[in-house]
Amino acid sequence: MSINIVNLVGRVGTDPEVRYFESGTVLCTLTLAVNRPTSRDDKPDWFNLEMWGKTAELAANYVKKGRQIAVQGYLKIETFTNRNGYECSRPVIRVNRFEFLGSRRDVDPNAVGNYEGHEF
Repeated sequence: MSINIVNLVGRVGTDPEVRYFESGTVLCTLTLAVNRPTSRDDKPDWFNLEMWGKTAELAANYVKKGRQIAVQGYLKIETFTNRNGYECSRPVIRVNRFEFLGSRRDVDPNAVGNYEGHEF
């Protein structure tokens, strides 16, 4: 049995970047800062998030830098060749659903609640 589920709560570090493809598919990427308190400092861990489809559209329309959200998805490792020709990898959280947290007055009233994406 294998399980790959990631649950995170943090603050959005960048406004969403959105890409629309000719096929009609939508991709939204952003970063999430998650505090990991330690005895020495409280620097956040940064996570790269990726959303597709309806989840991406909702995030693009309602998520803004600084908003607190909860996300659920899975971890994937992207591999690529950098400018110097070296093979590199980076972890990315493929988000299936997200939820706004914090004060209601900070969020568009039409956007409050859970947003679950389609499985691909």
